[in-house]
Amino acid sequence: MNDGNRAAERRLLRQNLRERRRALPASERIAAANALADHLLALAFAPQSGYVAGYWALDGEIALHAWQLRLPRDCVYCLPVLGDDQHLRFAPWRPGNALVSNRFGIPEPDLSPSSLLEADAMSLVVMPLVGFDERGNRLGMGGGWYDRSFAFRHERSAPPYLVGAAFAVQQMPVFEAETWDVRLDAVCTEQRCFGFTSTAA
Repeated sequence: MNDGNRAAERRLLRQNLRERRRALPASERIAAANALADHLLALAFAPQSGYVAGYWALDGEIALHAWQLRLPRDCVYCLPVLGDDQHLRFAPWRPGNALVSNRFGIPEPDLSPSSLLEADAMSLVVMPLVGFDERGNRLGMGGGWYDRSFAFRHERSAPPYLVGAAFAVQQMPVFEAETWDVRLDAVCTEQRCFGFTSTAA
């Protein structure tokens, strides 16, 4: 398959998977968020302290609020902030703290650039995804933000541990990853966690 055909196929996949997760009823979403929190907290590498990153759920993404509220007290919850250099930084955030919308309309903490944390300062990063497979490959929105920001994981092991969060309906058949794709250490859904490293069980 040539690059043009593969790109078109991925666009269609993204569209179908986003429609699938948006179609889930509210009652299932609430229950799924609570079940997801259980699985994330039970990960073998779940930190007891340090910086942990989540995301602001939009477009039908599975929510992280239940996990955030149950984090160990010595963990500092952070949200991603888009940098002008096309990389993510992270900012500590608690409910009630100021937010501003970024270029994609996603809420970000309203902090000065000097207050932001680099990606390698995180102990654990829970990231959204559009689709995933049983090998730890992640299909994102196509912007490459997480792959660029965590490219250093190609050369070194965790931390930060990288965990995808999704509804079970977002699982795909095994697909071919791009060379720049950063593999996940685990994917957690409302049903179970898939571990892809020896420490993820």
